[in-house]
Amino acid sequence: MAVKSAWVSKQDAGDANMQELAGYIANGAIAFLKAEWKILSYFAVITAILLAWSGTAVGSAEHPVHSSPVIAIAFLIGAVFSATAGYIGMKVATKANVRTTQAARTSLAQALKVSFTGGSVMGLGVAGLAVFGLGSLFIIFFKTFVPAGQAITGEGMKRAIEVLAGFSLGAESIALFARVGGGIYTKAADVGADLVGKVEAGIPEDDVRNPATIADNVGDNVGDVAGMGADLFGSYVATMLATMVLGQEIDASADKFGGLSPILLPMVIAGLGIIFSIIGTFFVRISKETDSVQKALNMGNWSSIVFTAIASFFLVKWMLPEHLSIRGCAEFTSMDVFYAIMVGLVVGTLMSIITEYYTAMGKRPVNSIIQRSSTGHATNIIGGLAVGMESTVMPTIVLAAGIILSYHFANLYGVAIAAAGMMATTAMQLAIDAFGPIADNAGGIAEMSGLPKEVRQRTDNLDAVGNTTAATGKGFAIASAALTSLALFAAFVGIAGISHIDIYKAPVLAGLFIGGMIPFIFSSLAIAAVGRAAMAMVQEVRRQFREIPGIMEYKAKPEYEKCVAISTTASIKEMIAPGAIALIVPVIVGFTFGPEVLGGLLAGVTVSGVLMGMFQSNAGGAWDNAKKSFEKGVDIDGQVYYKGSEPHKASVTGDTVGDPFKDTSGPSMNILIKLMSIVSLVIAPHIAGIGSDTEAAAKCEIKKECCTGMTNTETKTSCSSANKCEMKCDMNKVVTLTKEECSAYCDSMKCTPEEKAICLKHAGMAK
Repeated sequence: MAVKSAWVSKQDAGDANMQELAGYIANGAIAFLKAEWKILSYFAVITAILLAWSGTAVGSAEHPVHSSPVIAIAFLIGAVFSATAGYIGMKVATKANVRTTQAARTSLAQALKVSFTGGSVMGLGVAGLAVFGLGSLFIIFFKTFVPAGQAITGEGMKRAIEVLAGFSLGAESIALFARVGGGIYTKAADVGADLVGKVEAGIPEDDVRNPATIADNVGDNVGDVAGMGADLFGSYVATMLATMVLGQEIDASADKFGGLSPILLPMVIAGLGIIFSIIGTFFVRISKETDSVQKALNMGNWSSIVFTAIASFFLVKWMLPEHLSIRGCAEFTSMDVFYAIMVGLVVGTLMSIITEYYTAMGKRPVNSIIQRSSTGHATNIIGGLAVGMESTVMPTIVLAAGIILSYHFANLYGVAIAAAGMMATTAMQLAIDAFGPIADNAGGIAEMSGLPKEVRQRTDNLDAVGNTTAATGKGFAIASAALTSLALFAAFVGIAGISHIDIYKAPVLAGLFIGGMIPFIFSSLAIAAVGRAAMAMVQEVRRQFREIPGIMEYKAKPEYEKCVAISTTASIKEMIAPGAIALIVPVIVGFTFGPEVLGGLLAGVTVSGVLMGMFQSNAGGAWDNAKKSFEKGVDIDGQVYYKGSEPHKASVTGDTVGDPFKDTSGPSMNILIKLMSIVSLVIAPHIAGIGSDTEAAAKCEIKKECCTGMTNTETKTSCSSANKCEMKCDMNKVVTLTKEECSAYCDSMKCTPEEKAICLKHAGMAK
C-alpha cells in the first residue's frame, strides 16, 4: 500500500491551474470530514458510556450476560478505524484525481494505471486495517477473557466474542453516518449543478463557470470514496465477526489450533484475499486506446477470485478437522466448508455479472432507457424504474440459491463462511470501486482546466466504466450483507436464548411488517434530505449567475466556497435522522417486546432492505449510463442524437432522479440491515427472557395443547377436571430442554410414544 501510494504521489500533477482546482477539491473534502467527525465524536462518546454501563450487567442464572465494560473500548476503536478507512481513501483519491487528468493527456493506458493504482491504495488500506483491527483485538480479548484450558465453547470465549462485537458496532455505526452524510453531500451538489448548469444555463458538466462544480467534485470524494471506504470496512468486519460468532459454537476439538480453527478461518481467508488482490492488480492493464477498460478490471477481479478459491481448498484441509458439528446436532465435514466458500465466491461473481448487465452501456436495459428518452422525461423515468425493478429478480434467485446451498453444506456456519468467501477479495473490489470517483474527478478537472477534447474523452471512458463498477460493487455489497445478516441473525437467536421465531404469533408478525417498512422510511428521509439540500444549492447557483456579472464570460470567478458550505451543513444536519432509526428501533423493540419480536423485525428489514438496495442502486446506475451514452451519440429510430438534444435533456432528468437512488439511499441499505443485526446481537443477552407472554402463561398454554393431543380417555378426563396435563414428564422441565435432552428424559420416564411425541413438540419452547 505504501509503495503504491508513493508511486501515485510521484506522478505529474499538471500545471498550476489544475493543481489549484485539485486543491479546492481536497480542502473541501477535508473540511467536510472534520465537521462530520466533530458531530460523530459526540455520538461515539455517549454510546461508549452506555455500552460500558451495559457491560457491568451480569443477568440471571437462567439468562447470563456475557459482556464486559471493555466493549466500550472495542466500540471506540471500531469507530476510529472506520473513520480512518474513509480518510485513507479520500486522501489518496484527492491526490490521484489531478494526476489521472495529467496522465490522460498522454494515453488512456496511463490514465487507467494512475486512477486504478490510487483505488488500490484505498482497497488494500481498508482491508488491511480491518484484518489488523479485528485480529489484534481478538488476540487481546482471547488472552484476557478465556482462561487456560477452558473449552472454546465455554463462557470465556462467549464473553470475548460478545466484547468483540463492539468493534463491529463502532465500525458499522460510523459507516452508516459516513455513507448517508457523504451521499447527501455529493448528490445535493450534483443535482444542483446539473439542474442549473446543464439544464437551465446550457453549459457542460463540470464547467468552471458553474458555482456548484467544486462541491460536486468534493462530493465524489466524501460520498463515493470516504463513505464507501467506511462502508466496506464495516461490511468486511461484520462478515468476519458473524462467522466467528457461529464458529465459537462449533466443536472442532480435533484440530491443530485447540478448537479455534472455525473462529480463525474467516480472518485467515481475509488475509489471503488481500495477498491475492495485490496479485490481481497486476492483471489490470491495457496497451491501446481501443482496449476495453472493463475487461481489464474484470481480469484483475476474476484472477483474484480464482486464486482465493484454489488457496481456500488447501487452507480448509489444513486448518479444520475432518468432522465438525454446530450446536451439538448438525454435522458436516471440512470439505463441506470448502464447498460453502465456493458458493460464496460464485454468488459474488454472478451478482457482479448480473449487475454489470443491467447498468453497463450497450446492454439491453440501458438501451431501453435511451429509447424511451425520445418521447420525453416521463417515459425515461418510467423506463428506469422498470429496469431497476426487473434487476432484482435474478440477483434474488442467485442469493436464495446461495443461502440454500451454503446451509446445505455446513448449516448456519456455511452461510457465514460463504459471506466471508465472497468478501475475501474486498481489497480488489474496493480498488475497482474507488477507481470510478477518481476518474470522475479527473474528468471534472479536465473540463474546468479547458484541456483538449481527447483528454476529456479518455476520462469519460474511464468514468463510464466507473459507473458500472460502482453499481456492481453495490450489488456485491448488498449480497454479502444479506448472507452476513442471516449469519448475525442466527447468532442473535442463539445468544438471546430462543429456539425459533413463530410468525403465527401476532406480535412477531407485527414486527415483521414494521421491519419491512423501515427501509422505505429510511430511503424517504435520505432522498428528501437530498431534495432539500439540492433546492438550497439551486437557489445559490441561480443567485450567483444573477448577481455576479461576468461569470458566463469567464471574467469573474464563482464563489465556490458558498456551495461547498451548503452541502456540508445540509449533509451533517440531515444524516442524523436516518442513522438514528438503525440504532434506536432495535433497542426499543427488543426491550419492549423481547427477542422473538425483534427477530421478526430483523427478518423484515433484511428482505425489504436487500430488494430496495438492489432496485435503487441498479436503477440509478442505468439512468446514469443512459445519459452518458449521448456523449458519443445514440441511434433512436434511425436518427442519431447527441448532448444538448431533447432526448438527452430527458436522460439528464432521469439521471438526476437516479442520483440519490444510487449514491445515497441505495448503498446505505446494506449498512442498515447489518447495523440493525449487530445492535440486536449486542443487546441480545440483556433481552433474553423477555417474552410476548409471561413464561407461566406460555407453559399453561403448552399444557392445554398437549392435553388436547391425548387420545387416552382417562388422561383427557383427568386433564379436563384438574386443568392440567397428567403426563409422566414434567412439562415445566420439558419446555427448557433441547430435543435430544427431551428424548433422553422421556425414555427415562418410560413415556409412551404418544407422550414422547407431544413432549418433543414442545421441547425448548421456554428458552
